[in-house]
Amino acid sequence: MGTEFDINYLINQFQFEGSFKGYRCKDEGHINTTYVLIFDDGKQEYKYTLQKINTYVFKNPDELMDNIVSVTSHLKKKAGRDSDRCTLDMLRAKNGKYYCTDPAGNCWRCYRYIDGVYTCNTIESPDVFYNAGKSFGNFQRMLADYPIEKLYETIPKFHDTYSRFCDFLQSVKDDTKSRAREVGDEINFVIEHEKDTKILLDMLQRNELPLRVTHNDTKLNNILFDNDTNEGICIIDLDTVMPGLSLYDFGDSIRFGANTAGEDEQDLSKVSLSLELFEAYTKGYLCTARESLTENEIAYLPFSAKLMTFECGMRFLTDYLNGDVYFKTDYPEHNLVRCRTQFKLVSDIELKFDKMQKITAEAAAI
Repeated sequence: MGTEFDINYLINQFQFEGSFKGYRCKDEGHINTTYVLIFDDGKQEYKYTLQKINTYVFKNPDELMDNIVSVTSHLKKKAGRDSDRCTLDMLRAKNGKYYCTDPAGNCWRCYRYIDGVYTCNTIESPDVFYNAGKSFGNFQRMLADYPIEKLYETIPKFHDTYSRFCDFLQSVKDDTKSRAREVGDEINFVIEHEKDTKILLDMLQRNELPLRVTHNDTKLNNILFDNDTNEGICIIDLDTVMPGLSLYDFGDSIRFGANTAGEDEQDLSKVSLSLELFEAYTKGYLCTARESLTENEIAYLPFSAKLMTFECGMRFLTDYLNGDVYFKTDYPEHNLVRCRTQFKLVSDIELKFDKMQKITAEAAAI
């Protein structure tokens, strides 16, 4: 592993139980490098998750870890006797912080491994998406009274859609790769939706929406499901926990999970919003989060799905115009394909918007 992974150095930076027996690598993440460490005291096996923090993305590990520890501590208090499985249990390093730095300058953190769980990368049935909605709704409910002023904004303007729109306009103006002439329809689609980019931001400024603890990466594989009950028991990957709008998390879940096609689908006829999956997630989400949400937050759930899908498509298009400098691509038109998939989904959401509103109102009334 070279200087990037000195296991003997790292296991001496934390207070582990038992004797070290070995480790294995986990490859699921896209941002951080993760390992499972195994210890044994002769009577019991202990597992820990060791993770290298990506300091290229998260440049201030102190603020990052302060957010995570503060939020998980709040969740533990709410969970009571179930706290050992409902949230991550971070280990303090011997230096007094919740991470250590190795001789190569890499930052590492560690938390107790949660056993008896599984993750999902695809939605096999509406029941799976319903349970996902319950999990993220419960996450929002349990953090509804969290003192938001304690959270750092680790990635400034992460879901500031109007700021993203301005970045897009600049990419069109600069046209560094001379691609703008090829994507006139897509550029016009973004410009025609400019008014949508300010709606939630203006409501926040008028105090019509509350600032919340938001996860900002509400994909299915960031939930640990119990092996026996299939219930979501723990939300993971808390690096992007920041102040934001609850609508951002809900909308991104729908964008990712209720699309009938993949993000890279080139056949746009396959792309649409599944109302069945939208209903499943909305019912699950509201059955746990409803009492902690305001009327405006509930009313704007369908719009949030449209906005987050539009924002994502706009970011893909911006990166395409800039020469694919942000998102990893597998072929020259990859970001353009992704952009078109998102915009097709936006158009389908607009066609089904009245039905989405009806589903939301009925779910909120249960």
